[in-house]
Amino acid sequence: METKVIMYTERRGYSTDQIRHTMTVGELIDCLSQFDSDAKIYTAHDNGYTYGGIGWGDFTDDFDEDGRGIR
Repeated sequence: METKVIMYTERRGYSTDQIRHTMTVGELIDCLSQFDSDAKIYTAHDNGYTYGGIGWGDFTDDFDEDGRGIR
């Protein structure tokens, strides 16, 4: 049986400035280190009604003039 890790997510604002707390990269790495390195990570949305995955292209540190992440 495949091991799955579910990351529950929720929308908390319309810009990154509205988010009061989020994990650092180091905290996320530390958190994920407790799971099997071959486990697949899925994101849960809408109280588990819909799901998504995470890929290499889903991360950015580039933002436009309005503060939106650029893919």
